[in-house]
Amino acid sequence: MYTHPQRRSSERTQKLRNQAGVWLRELRERRGLSQRELAARVGAEYYTFISQLETGRGRIPPDRYLIWAHALGIDEREFVRTLMSFYDPVTYGILFDQADEAAESQQARTHLSGSSTGSPQVKKTSRGGASTR
Repeated sequence: MYTHPQRRSSERTQKLRNQAGVWLRELRERRGLSQRELAARVGAEYYTFISQLETGRGRIPPDRYLIWAHALGIDEREFVRTLMSFYDPVTYGILFDQADEAAESQQARTHLSGSSTGSPQVKKTSRGGASTR
């Protein structure tokens, strides 16, 4: 079975974790919360966990994302999407970066093909499937 966990020892991973920590600290400070207050709001047993996150030495568990978003006063989707860009950049790129590029590419192909409908033309293939042109 293939797995590719993010290793903290990776230079890129550590850089992303540090950036996540800076972002989390900015959110906390904007909200006017101390590390102890935030720890209490998110149910962290020790306030030092907040410090560890803010210095890039940990990750927020996924099952706590919504609690954190609420405590920091940020939209849940925005919070999770931003965390994903730091914690799982490969998946983030597949879901967001490449999706935007694919949409732009599709628009360019549609424009070049001269289709007036704005969507690709579909034709049946010999195997009963469909292809775009």
